[in-house]
Amino acid sequence: MKTMAAPLTFLGIESSCDDTAAAVVRHVPGAAAQILSSVVEGQVALHADFGGVVPEIAARAHAERLDHCVEAALAQTGLSLRDLDGIAVTAGPGLIGGVLSGVMLAKGLAAASGLPMVGVNHLAGHALTPRLMDAVGFPYLMLLVSGGHCQFLIAKGVDEFQRLGGTIDDAPGEAFDKTAKLLGLAQPGGPAVQAEAALGDTRRFAFPRPLLDRPGCDMSFSGLKTALLRARDALVAEKGGLTVQDRRDLCAGFQEAVADVLVEKSRRALEVYLALSPAVAVLAVAGGVAANVVIRAKLMALCDRTGVRFLAPPLALCTDNAAMIAWAGMERFRTGARDDAALVARPRWPLDQTAAPMIGSGKKGAKA
Repeated sequence: MKTMAAPLTFLGIESSCDDTAAAVVRHVPGAAAQILSSVVEGQVALHADFGGVVPEIAARAHAERLDHCVEAALAQTGLSLRDLDGIAVTAGPGLIGGVLSGVMLAKGLAAASGLPMVGVNHLAGHALTPRLMDAVGFPYLMLLVSGGHCQFLIAKGVDEFQRLGGTIDDAPGEAFDKTAKLLGLAQPGGPAVQAEAALGDTRRFAFPRPLLDRPGCDMSFSGLKTALLRARDALVAEKGGLTVQDRRDLCAGFQEAVADVLVEKSRRALEVYLALSPAVAVLAVAGGVAANVVIRAKLMALCDRTGVRFLAPPLALCTDNAAMIAWAGMERFRTGARDDAALVARPRWPLDQTAAPMIGSGKKGAKA
């Protein structure tokens, strides 16, 4: 049996929403982790006609693709199951059909190979990514900002997270997707809105900055989306339709409002975090919305003003992937965590067990 400090090679499996993924990660204590392979098969084309992710279609696609992704991830490394030290799998939160598909595959592989299995919280995968990429020490502040989740978390340990706040309705990524749909843009909405916004006037529309008049770090983006809808309808009623510049200006105003909210709430979260006097203060971001250039630039500027290190993984590790799951499973394994055939798929799984549940449900699964 390997000791806790021995080199480890883990297979990761991720299927919480609409990305089917498998990866192999190796870590030698004292050295940087190595992502030996990372395979992600998206489902954008499957859901394109529906304006969002259809859970049943997603679950079927995962069931069809998971084994092929695992085979491809292993083939890229030249390794087989017998060369691994363990299997990590997303066990929640997320769309239950997809999560269940991944958990069942992991159970089968573990039973056939005799390898240990570790269930991973999908959000912990994102939250521990800074340690995968940069070996960041605890505690650090994490902004998880994606299609289905938006939370401020102080990561204090592998299984210890303090949630400072989050969205009480639509997550930012979901709001971007809905905005794109309202304006006739392609999905996923984030890149489409960003491209239009780059050519727009951020000052033309006076969109609200929800919850900035209230203390704390909770956020709301549903009202902002409604304000954009009303502005669009007013233009259509006045002109009989939208011009190209109208659409660009709507996107620019919307994106600027989201960025302003995230920056102000990040400033408040940093105040709480810095009170802990971390040895090296870090604000890390992950999730697809972290790839937005305007939001990223504004967060970097905030960190420069406050003397905090800003850390954002490359896009491939910001969005859903299995490398982060392999790493989180490895971290949990080193603490002694193990799971067996009793592991269950969970649609809800809060990282902070002491915080009140977030309200509502987002595109990529139940709020946690």
